[in-house]
Amino acid sequence: MTEAEGKSVTTLRDLPRAIEPPRDLWPQIEARLDADSPAGAAPAVAAGGTHRGGRAPLRWLAAAAMVASLAVGVWIGRSVLPGAAAPLMGDVRPAPGAMQTAWVSDVRYQREHEALMQSLGAQLAALPPASRTKVLGSLATIHEAKRQLEEALGKDPGNALLQELLVNTYQDEMRVLTDVHEAGTAGRGI
Repeated sequence: MTEAEGKSVTTLRDLPRAIEPPRDLWPQIEARLDADSPAGAAPAVAAGGTHRGGRAPLRWLAAAAMVASLAVGVWIGRSVLPGAAAPLMGDVRPAPGAMQTAWVSDVRYQREHEALMQSLGAQLAALPPASRTKVLGSLATIHEAKRQLEEALGKDPGNALLQELLVNTYQDEMRVLTDVHEAGTAGRGI
């Protein structure tokens, strides 16, 4: 029903299920296609499924090119993915049974991380008890997140989202360690 007939349409259920066109358009479309095609062209669709103007071979060629592109992409992707037995960045190891994933680790990051971890005990001792509890809780949460992400990446090493989350987690850990170092040096809380 339409508004013109006196009833308004409030939901899709108010619309009719099918509307037949007032006339069949296909004979006119076919006549225009036949008029536009060059003389002696193949029929629109033959019994064998080939199309006018030799387009079927082009479709097969396009499909073959797509399959070849996919194969090359898979081949390149396999050579770029991390290896299976390289050491992990950071100090957290994956769960047993998870594939170890190789991470290109920056020597400067490792050096700074190691220095901050070595001074962490002294820095924590200089913090007030409430701040110390917050820092230890934050670091425990970050280490658990790193463990879970590395385990998940061991199962799906090509997952870009997991890789980004892991990098963000490493950055979060460095922020916490840097804040603790700065707060402990200044003798103030976090």
